[in-house]
Amino acid sequence: MIGTNAAAAVLFPDATAGAWLRDVVPAWIADAHARLRGVVPGPRTPGSGPGPGPGPIVHGTVGDRTFEAHPTPTGDGDVMWWLLDDTDRRLAEDALRTERERAAFLAGASSALLSSLNLERCMEVTAELAAQHLADAAVIVAPPRGRKVRLTFCGPDGEVVHRTVQDDVRQLPGLAEALRGFPPVPSRWIDPAAVPAWAVPEGFTGPVGSAVVTPLPGHGVPAGALILLRSGRHTAFTESEEIFARLFASRAGAAMSAARMYAEQAAITATLMRELLPPRLHAVHGVEFAGRYRPAGMAERVGGDFYDVHPAAEEGQETLVVLGDVCGKGLEAAVLTGKIRNTVQALLPLAEDHQRLLGLLNGALMNSHHTRFATLAMASVVRRAGVVRLRVTSAGHPAPLIVRADGTVEQARTRGTLIGAFWDVSSTTAEVELAPGETCLFFTDGITEARGGPLGDEYFGLPRLESALARCAGMPAEAVVEHVQMLAAQWVGRGGHDDMATVAVTAPHHAHLSAVNGHTRGRYTG
Repeated sequence: MIGTNAAAAVLFPDATAGAWLRDVVPAWIADAHARLRGVVPGPRTPGSGPGPGPGPIVHGTVGDRTFEAHPTPTGDGDVMWWLLDDTDRRLAEDALRTERERAAFLAGASSALLSSLNLERCMEVTAELAAQHLADAAVIVAPPRGRKVRLTFCGPDGEVVHRTVQDDVRQLPGLAEALRGFPPVPSRWIDPAAVPAWAVPEGFTGPVGSAVVTPLPGHGVPAGALILLRSGRHTAFTESEEIFARLFASRAGAAMSAARMYAEQAAITATLMRELLPPRLHAVHGVEFAGRYRPAGMAERVGGDFYDVHPAAEEGQETLVVLGDVCGKGLEAAVLTGKIRNTVQALLPLAEDHQRLLGLLNGALMNSHHTRFATLAMASVVRRAGVVRLRVTSAGHPAPLIVRADGTVEQARTRGTLIGAFWDVSSTTAEVELAPGETCLFFTDGITEARGGPLGDEYFGLPRLESALARCAGMPAEAVVEHVQMLAAQWVGRGGHDDMATVAVTAPHHAHLSAVNGHTRGRYTG
């Protein structure tokens, strides 16, 4: 070695003239110098070998700093090494690369978490991603219900396991606070030995070396907590890793909260929907009842059309049939539909007087905040001596059609004013008798005004409905409504349509077992 400048002398204090290069500089510089010269390092005398050519830049560390070493040939055949401290640049590059990787991971995690609104699947994805990219194992802790705590584990093997335990979450420092949405405590404050056994997934080998407990923020209320575990074989969580874990937890918590809210709303909707859906109809006291309903939208199950059959308490008393159509369609119409059905249910003791029942129902709608109106058709039905007698009343609704045994189709002579449109309502009631095999069909205008046909712009119409009913003479009630709905659906095709509802009241051909609501014990009727 020939010499050094002042900066190199500070960096390599043993580097003096005449010293062996390998004895005073790191091996990565000495090896690069040897490769550059093509000889084993040793004493050199003038003219002892060929001079070095231009060499590549090499990188290495000196202490806790990193350097670039640039070889430069001199005129006398020696090599001058210039060392450039690139520690800060490399740290910046590493930090930028890490942030890019983390940003890409968060973007992918968000897509995976938001791909499903199933809460259990969302918890599984959260545990899997956390175990693969953030720690050796991950545990999702759902908000406890009493002493029951639902856990989702993912260990080093990548298998996800759900388990419910009954333990005090306060056993793990910081977990009770995280479940209430408080900021997490630093991992250095958590004694790994204090991690309870129920929080460690099966397959986690060795003792816990480091743990992070962070909340899963939700919409208004926390979605749970995330526990990250590392074994003693790995380094503890750094402050940067803890911050990144919180960023991931915020996205996971938002996705889990959205999934939980969706599940709750779906359950509420299903509960309400069961009350709004038309009932299944059955034979009551020797009379056949059948109904079919088709909502306007493919994604909707309820709408503005409705029907109900309120069975008589005893044989010989009248059963009330109600079919109606609320102005409009969709959820708002369905809400008013539910109100009308509940009001009619409450007014059943007055069902013998159709005009009075309609007047009270009209007053209830006029005094509500709804601006919609409805049409209604009702019938009081009783079977006596093998003949089914109906008292039919229309309130602004299409009059029902009667199919006689010989295929003749008649229209019931009833009419009336709308419900919920005017303070005063009036209506007329028609008396109808059905012999065995004859049917009275109630329908909404969604059937007759179904637009379709060859050109897609023609109404199904009342004449076409009457012609279809003429072919239903002697058919059971179920077959009649099924036939009408099928023809209307074929007429519409893929085009749009209004709600369609039909109810058939049929006098059966022979005696059969009758049951109120189709559930209670029945008996044979003549």
